[in-house]
Amino acid sequence: MKLDILMVGVGGQGTVLSSNIVCDVALAAGYDVKKSEIHGMAQRGGSVVTHIRIGETVSSPTIPLKSADIVVSFERMEFLRYSEYISDNTTLILNTQMIFPPSVADGAAEYPQDKVDSVKSKFSKVYEIDAISKAIELGNQKIAGMVVLGILAKAVPFGKEAWEQAVKDRVPPKTIDLNLKAFNTGYNL
Repeated sequence: MKLDILMVGVGGQGTVLSSNIVCDVALAAGYDVKKSEIHGMAQRGGSVVTHIRIGETVSSPTIPLKSADIVVSFERMEFLRYSEYISDNTTLILNTQMIFPPSVADGAAEYPQDKVDSVKSKFSKVYEIDAISKAIELGNQKIAGMVVLGILAKAVPFGKEAWEQAVKDRVPPKTIDLNLKAFNTGYNL
């Protein structure tokens, strides 16, 4: 098996935590895993990108251009910055949450909705979810990333129990039950 997953978002959405959980699950299944992440100004709402490569033997942590199997976008437009990684066979898991960059928030630019729809049509499959609404229904918007992770878990060939164990191992003990509810909400969609 070979699986290249690109996870993108904005600081605070759980992109890095989710990527760590993906790596834990793949490692527990006996695969070689390489990960590369960039989160320079993430704490200030900047872009976060994580390359995850899973296989029998993986030599590089960076996904080659036009070869991502799955792109997980925790923010509606964030995947646009990394569209050079998509191919005709790439699946998109897209959270519909919009986080406006400062240029949009202050009126200097517009949110690129038309471009989102145009590029979105280039994916082989698209799973769209309003994860923030699902998380709010569960009582805490901070767990929206776990809803998105649940959707990813169903799309890849690892058992649900392995995912649940990885979530338990990575989140703070007091939040395990809530995070598992969010994960299962996404998984069961």
